Amino acid sequence: MRVAIGSDHAGFDLKETIKALLSGMGIPYEDVGARSADSSDYPDFAAAAARLILDGRADRGILVCGTGIGMVIAANKIPGIRAALAWNAATARLARAHNDAHILTLGGRTTPAAEVDAIVRAFLTTAYEGGRHDARLAKIAHLEHKDT
Repeated sequence: MRVAIGSDHAGFDLKETIKALLSGMGIPYEDVGARSADSSDYPDFAAAAARLILDGRADRGILVCGTGIGMVIAANKIPGIRAALAWNAATARLARAHNDAHILTLGGRTTPAAEVDAIVRAFLTTAYEGGRHDARLAKIAHLEHKDT
């Protein structure tokens, strides 16, 4: 597995923490930015991570902004990407098991530090269940191609 990881300025510190966690787990990653805590725009990093996934250069993504909300909105604008904001291990696990989410988003200002390890591990180790969820994902894919 290879992970695309990115953040804006508000998520920079948490992104650096997650990079250390990924290294400790032996999971390679590509950091798409930001490179510092200087002001930056989250849509740029959401798009870069999504491109890596769609191009097959990453299997999953982790994006961090202040709340995770901006990143999840931006990433979900990219056709073919399913991003999910998680606030605990259960929501991260369900995002993968039921929604086959490609990207996990977290809030650098809102995610409890004690939860980060469990959230990331749940997201990276949970498989998609398929079955009854396939029809729902097909409907989501269909929405990406409708005009309204």
